[in-house]
Amino acid sequence: MRLGDPPAPEQLDPMERVSRDELMAIQLTRLQRTLIRAYQNVPLYRQKFDNAGIHPNDCQDLSDLAKFPFTTKQDLRDCYPYGMFAVPRERVARIHASSGTTGTPTVVGYTRQDLDLWADVMARSIRASGGRPGDVVHVAYGYGLFTGGLGAHYGAERLGCTVVPVSGGMTPRQVRLITDLRPDIVMVTPSYMLALLEEFGRQGLDPRAASPRIGIFGAEPWTERMREELEEGFDLHAVDIYGLSEVMGPGVANECVESKDGLHVWEDHFYPETVDPVTGEPAEAGELVFTTLTKEAMPVIRYRTGDLTRLLPGTARPAFRRMEKVTGRTDDMIILRGVNVFPTQIEELVLRTEGLSPHFQLHLTRPGRLDVMTVRVEARPGSADRTEAGRALRGAVKDTVGVSVEVEVLDPATLERSVGKLQRVIDKRDN
Repeated sequence: MRLGDPPAPEQLDPMERVSRDELMAIQLTRLQRTLIRAYQNVPLYRQKFDNAGIHPNDCQDLSDLAKFPFTTKQDLRDCYPYGMFAVPRERVARIHASSGTTGTPTVVGYTRQDLDLWADVMARSIRASGGRPGDVVHVAYGYGLFTGGLGAHYGAERLGCTVVPVSGGMTPRQVRLITDLRPDIVMVTPSYMLALLEEFGRQGLDPRAASPRIGIFGAEPWTERMREELEEGFDLHAVDIYGLSEVMGPGVANECVESKDGLHVWEDHFYPETVDPVTGEPAEAGELVFTTLTKEAMPVIRYRTGDLTRLLPGTARPAFRRMEKVTGRTDDMIILRGVNVFPTQIEELVLRTEGLSPHFQLHLTRPGRLDVMTVRVEARPGSADRTEAGRALRGAVKDTVGVSVEVEVLDPATLERSVGKLQRVIDKRDN
């Protein structure tokens, strides 16, 4: 794979070169200011803090943050549209929002300073991925209210790259532009990058001869097996990026290409915790919780992300802790006949099974008194024995996850391809 040297220390921004102790001192100062700003300007936080009998002045150490109440997605919905803003609406330079397909959308606001900060952390993330000024960046994340496209766009420009703002969809055109414009970097969801891989084949093009040397993939959980599939298919470095709109957007954490051993959290702006998803108590591995340290328009205190991971010491950026790849979400967990199942577990097994492609969906039904999960998965082109592949996957799920499932092996290109976040679970149960 083609990659230049890791960045020299002088190429990093000053905050990436601080010691852990220096970073923690900065975090405490910024945390104290954020708690005061939230308490004074956001009625929800004043009420939550007062009800918990806690005041911002009670935070004298980073460990004191655990005494403060959580923020949830429901809080954001209850405060729709502008109730979470800590500045007058006139100071808000941009608004993003969730789709709202499952209820009231969550609205996020940014001041001009927030947008500059977002561009800075995204530029840092692209550089950590191996990007350099002058690189051509193909942005295939969706633009609009979704934070992915514009976050990647302005970060790449801040780094000094040339941006191709393709957005999602029109897959044949995506391949044409990659072939003709020869980008160095592609930024997109990993599932859609698999769709691009297929399209290269349909057009009779060799994806390994394509120009991208780096893929920066996020917006949905993906596994190490998926990384291997993409790196082998395109001869590039597949790097993970993490973010969520409620905290900022993409660029909250990013892998460093020289290590690819977990995502370094940019802790000078986003303070991470992990808690037991049931009790809310601190835990070595569990639900990821974030507190913003520098956001003006919409600071969030101990926001429960729903993402499951654990925190580890820093490596390539020693002062910044790493988070492991997200293994799943609390709201994506399927409880099937008493067994907890995550889509990423099934993905890992699908990719290990000879003759099966990475394209699959989980269909949940309740034909009788018990729930049934059917894995609908496509065969790889030219696969000979689909019956054996289905039998092998059923056995692997039973042996590894501990639950029996049905498997349907479909023709290639049967399942709908997603241009955004992939819907892995189709729940057809009558609840």
